[in-house]
Amino acid sequence: MALSRRELLEKAGLLGVALGLSQCWPGLAGASAIDLDLRAQLEQCKPRLQPLEALMAGNQRFMAAWAAAGDAASPELRMQALQLAYGESGCEIDPKALAQGQRPWSAVLTCADSRVPLEWLFNTGDGELFGVRSAGNTAFNEGVASLEYAVANLEVPLIVVLGHSGCGAVTAAMAEATLTPLLEDLVTPIRASFVAGNNLTEAIKVNACYAAAQLPKRSELLQRAQASGKLKIQPAYFDINSGQVSLLLV
Repeated sequence: MALSRRELLEKAGLLGVALGLSQCWPGLAGASAIDLDLRAQLEQCKPRLQPLEALMAGNQRFMAAWAAAGDAASPELRMQALQLAYGESGCEIDPKALAQGQRPWSAVLTCADSRVPLEWLFNTGDGELFGVRSAGNTAFNEGVASLEYAVANLEVPLIVVLGHSGCGAVTAAMAEATLTPLLEDLVTPIRASFVAGNNLTEAIKVNACYAAAQLPKRSELLQRAQASGKLKIQPAYFDINSGQVSLLLV
């Protein structure tokens, strides 16, 4: 049976969307679409440890590097100190392989704050972490959808929801100042997490736990992955001064 003009246009439109998404996100068709040799190259830096253990081990290396950088007298010497402290512990995937796909082994939902550099923070290279950011690290719609992609298509087994010290979004949510309509929308889920009497640091930690709990509630896909044991969701807190990431109770 011949397709109508409208049906042809609809199918063409859907095809265009699929092609566009596949160009933005290599591997959209799933892991099976990735050539086995390419997949091996993309997973060369996959740690032997469990993902959460690997992140925490990487953070220990960052803490040492961060302390060394803090003792340096100039920006140039601070960068040298960071690089020297990491030594040969890093790993970098072939850029030619990364141009064709990705196989990250962990996802991190964190704040848009410039002081939270994920690859430095966990001593990882390109292609290892799937980062989702928004001020206040809330379970916002686009962020949840992005994490669904990471879990369903890239088979990411871990999502860390990372709050950080001195978070401006949580500070704004606690204040009584008038905000723009869009900022009000942003801080609404942060305010929903608040516990009476909490100080800023406590509020930041509770907000990270709240966002982590919201992910499976707002996504059936994430809920199923978590229930099956294929996905772990872990809230955490990053102290900018010390460089330490600490895990929070779920």
